[in-house]
Amino acid sequence: MTLTVPTWLTLARIALIPVLVVVYYLDARWSNLAATLVFVAASLTDWLDGWIARRYRLFSRFGAFLDPVADKLMVSTALVITVQHHHTVWMALWASIIIGREIAVSALREWMAELGQRAKVAVALVGKIKTIVQMVALGFLLYRAPVLGLPVFLIGEWLLAAAAVLTLWSGWEYLRAAWPVLRAGEAAHTAQHASEQERNV
Repeated sequence: MTLTVPTWLTLARIALIPVLVVVYYLDARWSNLAATLVFVAASLTDWLDGWIARRYRLFSRFGAFLDPVADKLMVSTALVITVQHHHTVWMALWASIIIGREIAVSALREWMAELGQRAKVAVALVGKIKTIVQMVALGFLLYRAPVLGLPVFLIGEWLLAAAAVLTLWSGWEYLRAAWPVLRAGEAAHTAQHASEQERNV
């Protein structure tokens, strides 16, 4: 298996996850800035590996599998450490919605892939907007400190709430697009099972 440049960038994003955690918990005045910079760097590699793959047609099955995994790992880690630092009901709720949706959509895509209909749950516009809002929110939450009197953390909280709403919306869009295929597949499976039982009688 040959590793392309986009795949190396994706692997680098995964390697930055423990760096984010360690830097975030350092007992230093600049730890919040360092953690934010690590998260921003990881987010930029997400954009960069996609751009390079499209620009130079450096696609691979392994890269296609690994890229969304790296994204989900980084976002989940940032959410967990943020909730640990600011453990309110609302923060935990937004984090649970976002992480839960990622798990559900990953399972849905895997199921659709088994039915040969993965394209039905391709990333939609609302999903891309959700990702942008989510990344900005997490950057603000990781930084935490006010800037020029602006309540950075509070802004991050509201943006995360908006990201959670967009998360539910995009999840519903994926499910709505996949539902006819899932119903047809379930009906075919039920008919096949009934036929097998009749033959065994």
